[in-house]
Amino acid sequence: MNIARFLATMAGRLFVLLLIGIIASAALALTLSEREREAEISRIRYDRTGERMADFLAIVDRAPRGLRAELISAGVTGVRRATGREALHGPDADLTQGLSARWRMPVRAIHANPHSCLAPSPADHDTHAADHFDCWVVAVQLSDGAIARLQLRSRVPAEGLGLNPTVVLILAALMVSLALVAARMAAAPLDDLARAATELGNDLDRRPLPETGPVEVRDAAKAFNQMQTRLRASVVERTQLLASITHDLQTPMTRLRLRLEKVGDAALRSRLVDDLGVMQALIREGLDYARNTQSTEPLARLDLDHLLELVVEDAAVGGKPVRFIGGCGAEAEVRARALQRCLANLIDNAVKYGGATEVSAQLAGDDVDIRIRDRGPGIPADKLAHVFEPFVRVASEATSAIDGIGLGLAIARTLAERNGASLTLRNHPEGGLEARLILKGTGAAATEELTDPA
Repeated sequence: MNIARFLATMAGRLFVLLLIGIIASAALALTLSEREREAEISRIRYDRTGERMADFLAIVDRAPRGLRAELISAGVTGVRRATGREALHGPDADLTQGLSARWRMPVRAIHANPHSCLAPSPADHDTHAADHFDCWVVAVQLSDGAIARLQLRSRVPAEGLGLNPTVVLILAALMVSLALVAARMAAAPLDDLARAATELGNDLDRRPLPETGPVEVRDAAKAFNQMQTRLRASVVERTQLLASITHDLQTPMTRLRLRLEKVGDAALRSRLVDDLGVMQALIREGLDYARNTQSTEPLARLDLDHLLELVVEDAAVGGKPVRFIGGCGAEAEVRARALQRCLANLIDNAVKYGGATEVSAQLAGDDVDIRIRDRGPGIPADKLAHVFEPFVRVASEATSAIDGIGLGLAIARTLAERNGASLTLRNHPEGGLEARLILKGTGAAATEELTDPA
């Protein structure tokens, strides 16, 4: 997937927005959680430090005076006699309160510089050792009134979140997946609406959008379905109106034809009859063009080569110089009558303006490329796109005398669009005009040839 194109879509922008929001929320939650964890660890550390000091004081307080000095000098883990060299910073109210509550005798805890609390040993020279513990000097009164000055040390826990890299990767993957799923869910109704609008241009009788999902999506689908209903009703009304006008014109035009036969001047009579014929053709093809815009023919799977052979055979039976030179060996889901009429119009147009015509088809990936080439003079390059417009004809010395009102290619393009196909024209490098009808995404599949095992 093109990342720049994806980020330009609604789903891409929602994905980025949601991902930023999720990451920010997760980071804030982890930060608050870490602070809470550090506060809880600090509380537990103070409690354990106080318990250790209280237990040591209880032993020292019950010991005889002669043994008391030895116990204080020997100390226990994290507790020993103060050296007097400690650099004091100030009282620690929390530790003082905790020790006083446990010992129930006057206690005072003062912060000391950890470097000044190191014992005189080779470890003193390890300046990094002091970075891993806190140090206090505690003055406490024993039950007999004696004052003991002790040095209390407590190891500092390692800083940081301490998250496992695997856990971080899993969390990141879950965040990205959640943001992507949410973005696609939010943008999916827009994709469905865009797809339905595209299909509506080719088929007014397509299935209505399902009116499901959130309220906004249901309202949009309902409005789209109502628009489709109104458009279909408008086209049907227009076609019926044109059909009625055509039907009503038949009678007066027939009477006019009979009256023209009584005109004495043969040359004038011929010109008037020709003009009347053009009017009848215009009405007939105009009605045909309108009817093709609201066909309700269903899709059906058929052999494309067989259809092409039938169309070519019908044209050849009528005496037209057309031949089928190669097939694609594929089947496809198409509207058969619309496609047959489209091909017939293209062949008629090619024979009329270009003489000998060749028809071929070939697979192009999942598409089918049908080509109809004539041997005529072609069309100026700047006119190729305009000839698909209704009532447009490109006159030349070779075609000025050919009958037609300019609806053949317009009808062919309408019928092609009914099949989801694209129709283009080009001047062939070897001469003549080539029409290319490409059936896109029709589910074309190569047909299997059955052989006789005998």
